[in-house]
Amino acid sequence: MLTVYCYDKCTTCKKALKWLDDRNISYDKKDIKTDHPDEKTLRRLWQASGLPLKRFFNTSGMIYREMELSKKLPNMGEDEQIKLLASDGMLVKRPLAVGDGYVMVGFKEAEWTERL
Repeated sequence: MLTVYCYDKCTTCKKALKWLDDRNISYDKKDIKTDHPDEKTLRRLWQASGLPLKRFFNTSGMIYREMELSKKLPNMGEDEQIKLLASDGMLVKRPLAVGDGYVMVGFKEAEWTERL
């Protein structure tokens, strides 16, 4: 089963969910703001994704900018970054799609078409 962490007011999330609905792909939707992944889950997802940890951050979000994380992240260790991501779902890039053996961060139609 595909799990999609998203935020209802996010236009990219809306686009991704519409894309899934249009293709009759079933999914379990989780609100990333209230039901975000914990540290253990984030670590597992990050390792499964094969992506740099930085890609898991919502770099266009208000919290990211307010905390000036673009300046701070390069000096933070992986454990500290994961702890920070787990502290607030709005720091996590969305949508975050998790399936059997894969993790997709953000919505890139070509990647989603290939995986799903």
